[in-house]
Amino acid sequence: MLNKVYQIVSPRQFEETFVDIELDSSSVIVRPKYLSICHADQRYYQGTRPEEVLKKKFPMALLHEGIGEVVADPTGTFSVGDEVVMIPNFPTEKDDIIAENYLRSSKFRASSMDGLMQEFVIGPADRFVKLPAGIDPYVAAFTELVSVSYHAVQRMIRFSHERRNVFGVWGDGNLGFITSLILKKCLPDAKVYIFGIDEYKLQDFTFADGTYLCSEIPEDMRVDHAFECVGNVVSGQAINQIIDYIHPEGTISILGVSEDLVPLNTRMILEKGLRFFGSSRSGRSDYEGLLKLYEENPDIINYLESIVGSKVEINEIKDISNAFETDIHKRLGKTVLIWNI
Repeated sequence: MLNKVYQIVSPRQFEETFVDIELDSSSVIVRPKYLSICHADQRYYQGTRPEEVLKKKFPMALLHEGIGEVVADPTGTFSVGDEVVMIPNFPTEKDDIIAENYLRSSKFRASSMDGLMQEFVIGPADRFVKLPAGIDPYVAAFTELVSVSYHAVQRMIRFSHERRNVFGVWGDGNLGFITSLILKKCLPDAKVYIFGIDEYKLQDFTFADGTYLCSEIPEDMRVDHAFECVGNVVSGQAINQIIDYIHPEGTISILGVSEDLVPLNTRMILEKGLRFFGSSRSGRSDYEGLLKLYEENPDIINYLESIVGSKVEINEIKDISNAFETDIHKRLGKTVLIWNI
């Protein structure tokens, strides 16, 4: 089967190519419908990753967040026309200890294999999860990102001690918004405070128990556990501020990605006996748990609708570059592509 794929071949340049794919009785064929751009995609598009990394990655189809419609399924798992979330993580082995998203052997769309910018996305049935009826497709498009926050919250529940009265979330962007929202829904009795640098963005966290500018945190503020959702070089500043305001033996979840090493206050990490853990990507169980959470708390979708930013129709290849340029210049929110090609 010939499949049309739209690959980035150099920064800001896309080309259309055809890939011959061998189908078998386990191959589910899905036509992408709504896709979403993330920061990782932008680093490839703008060429901000190290040059040696770009040489290894290009050419490659971008995007790993998206939903589509089932075109064919010989396994009988789905019906033709079903809307599904496309899981970008592709494990090649199973481990009883290490989750699929942390196995070094796993592949990932738009990183170690072509992403979702294709005419058809093809994979085994377990790489797709049926969407519950009635979910806004623009929100569903970035289910992958929300699943990462869900994954981190579930790990926090596993790793942290049982005093979970107060949580702090550092970061007022999309990741901070999503993580704090999922945290509040998973632990509704806990207080969730948001710490950011943009007063305008902080106004959107209406579900939180309080918001603070990082420059105006009350001296007596303390949290039991915390999430870092800042990323980049300034993530070090955020983590060190968390260290200052967290109770001893608290647990800190690191979610922000930085290309550079950041300095940490190891003295206070030791003195307070703090626990750190990192979270990256997610696995099938996280998608299933998240979609169940959506069904139990339909207001989550209403909150997530507020971070849908630009909606860009993709009818030809030049529209892809326009979508990425629009995403660069947006103030906030997610850019969603309506995939018509």
